[in-house]
Amino acid sequence: MAMASVQVFGCPTWPEVARVLACLFEKEVEFQLIRPNNYDGLKRMPSLKEKGPRFAFKDGKVTLQESREICRHIAEKYVDQGTKDLLAVRGTHERCSIEQWLQTEVGSFDPPSSELVLNLGFGLPTGPDKEVIEQNKQKLDEVLHIYDKRLQATKFLAGDKFTLADLSHLPNAQRLVSNDDYRSLIRTREKVSLWWDVISRRKSWQRVMEMQQEPPSVK
Repeated sequence: MAMASVQVFGCPTWPEVARVLACLFEKEVEFQLIRPNNYDGLKRMPSLKEKGPRFAFKDGKVTLQESREICRHIAEKYVDQGTKDLLAVRGTHERCSIEQWLQTEVGSFDPPSSELVLNLGFGLPTGPDKEVIEQNKQKLDEVLHIYDKRLQATKFLAGDKFTLADLSHLPNAQRLVSNDDYRSLIRTREKVSLWWDVISRRKSWQRVMEMQQEPPSVK
């Protein structure tokens, strides 16, 4: 059997990997996932300079490491496959709106949500930092207030179609909604809560969540 030209190196529970997998499923692109706890996979991972391998994406001769850049690459290269409206044509009003909300996600939503996810207990030997949690809950509360206003006028962030602007939020938002202490940040806002229900029920994200539950292969 021929090896898929698209390869994802990483674990599906990692936010950046989950984001890319969701995009691949949306665009119906065949790929091979090489998990880091697979010894053969580690040997084949692209070299990522001095810091060592963690997450990478290969599509033929193209190698990328930033998940949003990878999603743009997938949406543009495979434009005629799967969901057609993930990323509009460059220079259009639709593309500008998508890019604006992608920047909002990476600059305003991702930092506080990542801090809150980290303080759920992942990778913190000293336990949660209550001061950091409260600071970032407040920051995220302000961001989601803006989202709720926006979603009163449109079904999705960049307009009335599901795009990368929405998809990019899936990994961290899933962690927040799954936690009793953070769920209210999304659920107490009618429009944000409805938006979350719609995007999280997409088949692409459901498939990612199924992959997250799969035990790693052992060779």
